[in-house]
Amino acid sequence: MEKDFPIDVNAWLLHHGFSQGLAEALTAMTMLIISILLVWLVYLVVKSVILRFIHALIHRTKVQWDDLLVEHKVFDKAVIVLPILVLSEQMTYILSEHQKIASGTQRVLSALAVVFIIRAIYSALDVGETLFERSSVSRRIPSKSFVQLTKLFLFLVGAVLAIAAIIDESPLFFLSGLGVATGLLAIVFKDTILGFVAGVQLAANRMVSVGDWIQMDKYGADGEVIEVSLTTVKVQNWDKTFSMIPAYALVSDAFKNWQGMSESGGRRIKRAVYIDLSSVRFLSEEDKNELLRINHLKEYIPRIESELAQTNAQVLDFEKRVNGRRLTNVGTFRAYLKAYLENHEKIHKGMTLLVRQLDPGAQGLPIEIYVFTNDTNWGTYEDIQSDIFDHIFAILPEFDLKAFQSPSGEDVRQTHLVIKES
Repeated sequence: MEKDFPIDVNAWLLHHGFSQGLAEALTAMTMLIISILLVWLVYLVVKSVILRFIHALIHRTKVQWDDLLVEHKVFDKAVIVLPILVLSEQMTYILSEHQKIASGTQRVLSALAVVFIIRAIYSALDVGETLFERSSVSRRIPSKSFVQLTKLFLFLVGAVLAIAAIIDESPLFFLSGLGVATGLLAIVFKDTILGFVAGVQLAANRMVSVGDWIQMDKYGADGEVIEVSLTTVKVQNWDKTFSMIPAYALVSDAFKNWQGMSESGGRRIKRAVYIDLSSVRFLSEEDKNELLRINHLKEYIPRIESELAQTNAQVLDFEKRVNGRRLTNVGTFRAYLKAYLENHEKIHKGMTLLVRQLDPGAQGLPIEIYVFTNDTNWGTYEDIQSDIFDHIFAILPEFDLKAFQSPSGEDVRQTHLVIKES
């Protein structure tokens, strides 16, 4: 019966005036179309019955990983391979009178089978990547880079197998010319190769991971890493824009990773208040008595006074202010700030705490605060820093100190009025 049907078609075509060659070609084409339709019908049955059963079975399980197989359509892509292989096996019988056409069609179908197998493996890799990203280890190892590299390798293998199937050559035939193509591949996949090497170094040395806050001014990046791929690192900046950094740039260029700050539990405040030099002076006895009412200075002033008394005991003509050592308002102010910060509940006690005087300049005398907050949240950190400096600016008059600021329009106007009145 398998032979009668094509012969009958051929005879029917000859009976209606078709030439022998055209009749044979149309007969073969008719049988091929009918076979494709039958295989497609089988595929639809498999997809609508068997796949639905598999999906329903998966949705009833308690585990989550099998749901990803459905989400990434692993079975849907894999099942296409079955009808292609069946059709390929039937070519010898369908086109029994046209072995060259049958052989060529089989080779094309074999190449298609390779393509769809690679697609199914791609989806399976996506499932593995999704599962890995849900684990805690994914923060340290950029899985996306390795998945992309695996896909690239599979693509090259699939391309070799598909082309080898079409031209009916052994895959080893292509490998023999690999040395010649190496230079070309190195140029075409330069970024990919550099990115992979960089990705391995980034992962091995734990230089950057998803979730890290990095800053790289060269690429305008200042924000959180949201993706580490084979060739690029995607950063969402704090202004909600995105910066794409070549992976190898993170190895070859300098960048700042703030993750250590987050993990340490402390965030640095490094800011100075500029004191007007004209307001710096020695403290009088009246000033000392007034400052003794400040809790943070009740121990400091008597202790320093005792030390100064011992030092100044041998000083001649102590009444002259230039002789001996004396308390100054700016020095006492520094001591107050240190005591204030040491007792501040939002300052990290296990990290560096400094109140230091920097080189004076055109903007006055800088008194720098160098401390760490015990909360690394950006908003909370800014609140703590602002509260501290609000207090500093408000307390300056207690020490008869003035903050330096450049003359404003109002200052010029007041000066002009004073000159006119005088």
